[in-house]
Amino acid sequence: MKKHTHISSIRVRYADTDKMGIVYNGNYLTYFEIGRTELLRSMGLPYAKLEEQGIQFPVMEAHIDYKAPAQYDEILDILAICTLKKRLLLHIAYEITRGTTLLTTGYTIHPFIGIKTGKPIRPPAFFMEIWESSEPEHSIYKEIRL
Repeated sequence: MKKHTHISSIRVRYADTDKMGIVYNGNYLTYFEIGRTELLRSMGLPYAKLEEQGIQFPVMEAHIDYKAPAQYDEILDILAICTLKKRLLLHIAYEITRGTTLLTTGYTIHPFIGIKTGKPIRPPAFFMEIWESSEPEHSIYKEIRL
């Protein structure tokens, strides 16, 4: 099964933390979105282009496992690994790390939705052509520990 991977780095903003100075748990979904958006962009599929073509990828399912906290001003790496399940759903697994410390793992599942109809559609030909022709970034791939 073909997998595409990408690593994005972010710095934790003060606004992302709670009173204890720890990243608020809900913000990890935003971090997942950053990883997902940059992964698609790295494949030549920026989200704005997909929407121009009449496609959206709403989150159908999300799962997060918290391992260790992140704090203000830390640099985090977001590893996103995308697979196409049954040629109908994007499954994106994530690892968020600080250096060698694993902070969070999780995944999101996304159907292809036609913007005009709001209903599930098959991946369009242009998406499948890019998916099949783009090279996975094997040099940064590591196994997700889910």
